[in-house]
Amino acid sequence: MYSKVLIAIGLTGLCAMAAEVPAYKLKVFQPLPAAMDSTANPPTQAKIELGRMLYFENRLSKSQKFSCNSCHRLDKFGVDNEATSEGHKGQRGNRNSPTVFNAALHMAQFWDGRAADVEAQAKGPVLNPVEMAMPDEGTVVKTLKSMPEYVALFAKAFPGEKDPVTYNNMAKAIGVFERKLVTPSRWDKFLAGDKTALTAQEQAGLAKFLDAGCAGCHSGTLLGGSSYQKLGAAHPYPGLKDEGRSKISKNEGEKFYFKVPSLRNIDKTAPYYHDGSVKTLDEAVNRMAEFQLGQKMAPADVTAIVTWLKSLTGEVPASLTTKPKLPASGPQTPKPDVTD
Repeated sequence: MYSKVLIAIGLTGLCAMAAEVPAYKLKVFQPLPAAMDSTANPPTQAKIELGRMLYFENRLSKSQKFSCNSCHRLDKFGVDNEATSEGHKGQRGNRNSPTVFNAALHMAQFWDGRAADVEAQAKGPVLNPVEMAMPDEGTVVKTLKSMPEYVALFAKAFPGEKDPVTYNNMAKAIGVFERKLVTPSRWDKFLAGDKTALTAQEQAGLAKFLDAGCAGCHSGTLLGGSSYQKLGAAHPYPGLKDEGRSKISKNEGEKFYFKVPSLRNIDKTAPYYHDGSVKTLDEAVNRMAEFQLGQKMAPADVTAIVTWLKSLTGEVPASLTTKPKLPASGPQTPKPDVTD
């Protein structure tokens, strides 16, 4: 009799875990599109290939030590897994480098949204004195023009332009390349109707995520990336000094507001939050529950949600993420400069 009761309890638990999330609750999510192309910057194969080279190009930094891939490593799901990234002469900023995968679908770029799109974002780090530290756009263009192969590649990528090697075109090429970094996962198959794409445990975690109210911010295609929210909405977030979006908008009402991060590939992109201060996904979920939702979440519920979050890890397009052969330096190509 006792064993029959245990079996009944076990079956009841499994049935509860396997219970489907109602379809109407899934309407707040959308699957990834096949492409993230922009009509303002239409893709061509020549532009994509150039952008891929420029993404890995260390000579776009003053010391020739750093490239886009230094902080947004394509072999590490678009991050470097550090709290803050190393830049020129060992300097570090005060914000975590977010993943570049699926980034083109965000409402804006950077934690504070100061760049409208990935093309605008690509211009920033190259000239930032803490990051790649190039002195000005002219130096970047001069460096690229010193390599005949790049001159030919720019002409092919931007045909018909009298002077195709420009700073804007550099950013356009990098942007077109980044727009190909889409990472579909089992989650997308689940949203498309394949209920076997997620395990019973993962679906149970999804149910907990929805019941807790997490989808109030983490919804849509990216499960985030589409709004700014105050960090510490329910309770003041301890030790918070970064004023977030208000530094850009000059709006006191946006103090401590940050762009909500995407949850796609979240299991691979630690550490978390704008400053990289949270090391584990369990801790991130606990803190979100406490300071954003005003809840003390049970350990079993945290585990369930994290189990589901891991299903959001997608497939990295290997054909795009390996480093290509880069053009050789020319006689006039600047040498590495670490003087200041």
